[in-house]
Amino acid sequence: MLEQIGPDIWIAHGADVSVAGFHYPTRMAVIRLSDGGLFIWSPTALTETLKSEVEALGPVRHLVAPNSLHHLFLPEWQRAWPDACSHAAPGLRRKRRDIRFTGRLGDTPNPAWGEDIDQVCVTGNRITTEVVFFHRASGTVLFTDLLQHFPKGWFRGWRAIVARLDRMTGPEPAVPRKFRFAFTSRRAARRAVRYILAWPAQQVLMAHGPLVTNDAQAFLARAFRWLTG
Repeated sequence: MLEQIGPDIWIAHGADVSVAGFHYPTRMAVIRLSDGGLFIWSPTALTETLKSEVEALGPVRHLVAPNSLHHLFLPEWQRAWPDACSHAAPGLRRKRRDIRFTGRLGDTPNPAWGEDIDQVCVTGNRITTEVVFFHRASGTVLFTDLLQHFPKGWFRGWRAIVARLDRMTGPEPAVPRKFRFAFTSRRAARRAVRYILAWPAQQVLMAHGPLVTNDAQAFLARAFRWLTG
């Protein structure tokens, strides 16, 4: 079921996915652009209910995979809306040669959504290159995997220990240690993060974590202090 979190932006929660035995909740966002078309960020599994709710908002024009890890459900969205443009984060085309992509994401917003959404590419990471978006009307910054937070008790046994050491279950969302260690160019990452910190953020949306609505700019500054100093 879609939940509106601001002007022209909605979220939906999907089924959990398993990666190496770790279960991750999934979350997507729907943004209605100025032309009435819909921008679908990190699409989750497509149910009939979700399909009907999305269609009620407007025509689906853009399907966006914001990093090379969030791509599992793109094919079913493409089948449902074959005329929509699919946009891949750097590295995803090579990984999913079976998916038809019509656009490549980078630092410059596509003209189709540049009036409504800004973006920056966080490069120099061995795990994935993530494109972070900023929806101007709602003041929402959209992160996929660079920020994560799971409630206490979500993981059990040795996975709970790994998650704690990885900073996935701390007091507030954080950049997991595995991503911190995977940066091969902190200079490039710092440049992107400073661009993000300049956005007038009102809230922070994560694919794997709660919506942050309280003092979002201060939260982002804390989350990336390890990088910016």
